[in-house]
Amino acid sequence: MAEEGKPSPFEAFIEESRKEYEQTQLELREIDVLVQQSTGEVDKLARRNASITNKIRQIEATFDTVPREDIREIYTSFQDAQKRLFMMRGQLEKLQSDRQNLQRYTDQLRRLLEVTEDVSMERGGDRVSAGAAQPAIMRVIEAQEQERKNLVQRLHDEPAQALTNLILQAEICERLFAKDANRARDELANLRDAVTATFRKVRSFMFDLRPMMLDDLGLIPTLKKYVEGVQEKSTIPTNLTITGKERRPEPHIEVTIFRVVQELVTNAGQHAHCTSVEVSLDLDDAWIRAGVEDNGSGFDVDEVMQTVQQQKSVGLAMWRERVEMLGGQLRIDSAIGRGTKISLEIPTG
Repeated sequence: MAEEGKPSPFEAFIEESRKEYEQTQLELREIDVLVQQSTGEVDKLARRNASITNKIRQIEATFDTVPREDIREIYTSFQDAQKRLFMMRGQLEKLQSDRQNLQRYTDQLRRLLEVTEDVSMERGGDRVSAGAAQPAIMRVIEAQEQERKNLVQRLHDEPAQALTNLILQAEICERLFAKDANRARDELANLRDAVTATFRKVRSFMFDLRPMMLDDLGLIPTLKKYVEGVQEKSTIPTNLTITGKERRPEPHIEVTIFRVVQELVTNAGQHAHCTSVEVSLDLDDAWIRAGVEDNGSGFDVDEVMQTVQQQKSVGLAMWRERVEMLGGQLRIDSAIGRGTKISLEIPTG
């Protein structure tokens, strides 16, 4: 129990959350300015790139009459414009991704503050109400921290390693220029291919982290794109079936369903030892249902869920809790040797 006149740990946590919420709102406004500036710069570079492309076409039409120095100059300008446009687009996409993640974090903080205020009002604002809300809040915090750890690990394993390799290749090219121009050109070609491959990996990483099309186009196009990407990167056939009336539920429902499906498909590919994965999505007037089924090795549901709770894992147990917080249900049907089917349904009416 807290000393009289001194805030309890829970009250101190709420005050810190309120300050964090105000800080993230400030950071959102700042990043909005950067996004606007970067968007303007990308538009300007795109127009410049189009203008240079037109000049190149004109030169190609009269190639024999144009001085070599002019040809070299226009192609150098084209390469510079392409490089700057590529870099600015990458910066803009990163800023947009950062903004999406920061917005999601801000929304979580806002909902957290709203929930604690509602609980306090219902219980008369006493210390018991704070204690009642504390376990759920701690689980949310643990889940956020686990997501951050996973993100850091993926950044280290994928983009960071790829960028390190690019730096090494660039250093090799730099050393070769003075010794062997032909080898330097070959290494530059390899570097260009590596940059292209790294860019694709980063785009894929950004999509997995927070697909912007989820906000722009909605759940159905995003799931289609995600399953297509899984199919391309995996040897396991993964199919998506959509039934019902296509429509957009509330954003928080879209995010929850996409994240659960993403988690389940990843688990099936990594742990189920399966040869096929079936993803389903069904929408009616009152409910939205999703499911992931594999023909893999399966598991003992009671044993796994008990282990999850003992280890305080934020996997299936956390997603089940999030679905239930939205008034829905998550069901697990599995047994050793006969595969796994996990389905969820969330009311939308």
